[in-house]
Amino acid sequence: MPRDVSTPAGARAVTAVAPAKINLHLGVGDLRADGFHDLLTVYRAVDLWERVTVALVDGDDADDDEVVVTGPGADQVPTDRTNLAARAVDLLRSEAGTDARLSIRIVKGVPVAGGMAGGSADAAAALVATDRLLGLGLGRAALEERAARLGSDVPFCIRGGTALGTGRGETLAPLLHARAEQHLVVALADDGLSTPVVFAELDRLRAEPGGARELPRAGGVEPLVEALAGDDPARVAGVLANDLEPAALSLMPALRRTLRAGAEAGALRGMVSGSGPTCLFFCADREQAIAVAAEVSETGVAREVRLTRGPVAGAHVIDNPQQTPEQ
Repeated sequence: MPRDVSTPAGARAVTAVAPAKINLHLGVGDLRADGFHDLLTVYRAVDLWERVTVALVDGDDADDDEVVVTGPGADQVPTDRTNLAARAVDLLRSEAGTDARLSIRIVKGVPVAGGMAGGSADAAAALVATDRLLGLGLGRAALEERAARLGSDVPFCIRGGTALGTGRGETLAPLLHARAEQHLVVALADDGLSTPVVFAELDRLRAEPGGARELPRAGGVEPLVEALAGDDPARVAGVLANDLEPAALSLMPALRRTLRAGAEAGALRGMVSGSGPTCLFFCADREQAIAVAAEVSETGVAREVRLTRGPVAGAHVIDNPQQTPEQ
């Protein structure tokens, strides 16, 4: 028998936010028998946010809970139960033993299909909001365990900050010393790239004659971890790595023009974000980031250019839906 829903202080809706992620280091192992790849990555949460409100809905005039998505790229996001935030809500609702109807409102702030884990951030925010709404009282570790059932990036979107990821990326170890602020420019492409397609392209490139020898490998994370302990953005920029970049460039050659525009604008380093097609430009400080953003924007190589910074906090509840997320 489903139990009655009890929410803290009679809450009828809870709003939570979760950040975008970037990969400062993304080492991709060879294809495994189970279809996955071992990953060695350094995640960083940056100041672009997904905002998710989960609310109790009175009445039973609809068969399915409502999922509404607004913001840039909203038309590309599913609004049925395959939506990752909806799956997160369903997971915790089942755990709570209730059949209460819960509506989901998502406001997009992370590029869709841009390699910055916007869908994973939706799931993370939905887990945090639903946990509070249903009074489950799950701690951070318990939320991360449930997050790992939904996707490899979701646990990090719960945690935030900077962390080492292993396995499929879901096993996390915090890098607590890596707190120096980092400024970067995000250049958004006109089209998206499917993460599975990019991984498949990397496998294809590595399987070509000589491909395994010629494609660069990210290697170990020790140089980056050491650089992050300091306060020298140029040193950090010099040891960034992304094994998926050659595959993203193979599938979308126009990204080479974007990377070249950032280099010519004076960025310390440009790279494809995760599986792409978003490009990142790492800068010495905010002033340089503003200048690089202006020059890249003027070239017309990107649909949109944004400034951001990191590290920032992971998923958390906000009391006011208009409140600024915690940094």
